[in-house]
Amino acid sequence: MLEVRDLRVHYSTVEAVKGVSFHLDAGEMISLIGANGAGKSTILRALTGLVQPSAGTITFENISLVGLSPHQIIRMGIGHVPEGRRLFPKMTVLENLKMGAYLQRSKTDVAATLERIYEHFPILKERGQQRAGSLSGGEQQMLATARALMNQPRLLMLDEPSIGLSPIMTAEIGKIVQQINAMGVSVILVEQNAMLALTIAQRSYVLETGHIVMQGKAQDLLQDEGVKKAYLGL
Repeated sequence: MLEVRDLRVHYSTVEAVKGVSFHLDAGEMISLIGANGAGKSTILRALTGLVQPSAGTITFENISLVGLSPHQIIRMGIGHVPEGRRLFPKMTVLENLKMGAYLQRSKTDVAATLERIYEHFPILKERGQQRAGSLSGGEQQMLATARALMNQPRLLMLDEPSIGLSPIMTAEIGKIVQQINAMGVSVILVEQNAMLALTIAQRSYVLETGHIVMQGKAQDLLQDEGVKKAYLGL
C-alpha cells in the first residue's frame, strides 16, 4: 500500500531524516517510535506534502506522492492527525467535523459518515454544539481523529495522539485506534509512548536521530532488552 525508500528530508542545512525506508501493507498498523527529535513527525509531514523530501521515493498504491500538494494527497485517501491536534478552537465540535469533510461533494455521504463517526465517538455527538477549545485533552484528541476520518481515508496517520493525556485516556485512545484499524483503515502511529505503540501495532520501527535502528514485529520489540531499557524504562 505504502512504500518509502531512502527518504531524506532537510530543514535548511540540517538533515532531519537520513535515508529512511519502510512499508505498510493494506489493513496493517505500524508504529514509529523514538525520542523527541528522532525524525518521526518529519516523516509524516513528508508523506502528506507539508515538507518536500530532498531525496528518496514515496509511493501510495503505486502512485508517487513526491511533489504533490497536501490537498492532492488527502484526496487520494490519506488522513493526517497532527501533533497538538490543530483544531479550530472557537468553532463547535460539529463545525470541526464538517471541516474534515470539505473534499466530500455529497451532503448525503457526509451525513452518513457523520453518523458512523458518532457510533465510535458518542461523546462528540453530545458535545456537538460545544466549542472545540473547551473540550478536555482526551476529547480534543478524539475530535482531531474523528475529523480526519470524515474524509474516509484508507490510510490514517496519527502523530503523538497520547501526548498530554492521562494514563486512562491514553489507554482509551489506544482502543479507539485499534477499532479504526479493525474497520480496515491502515494506520501509521507515531508515538514517544513506546509501550502504547508496541502494544497496539503489528510492526514497529525504532528511530534515532533520523535513522531506523531497529524494526520488526511489535511484540518482538516489546521483549527486546535494548528497547526495554531505552524506551520502556524497564
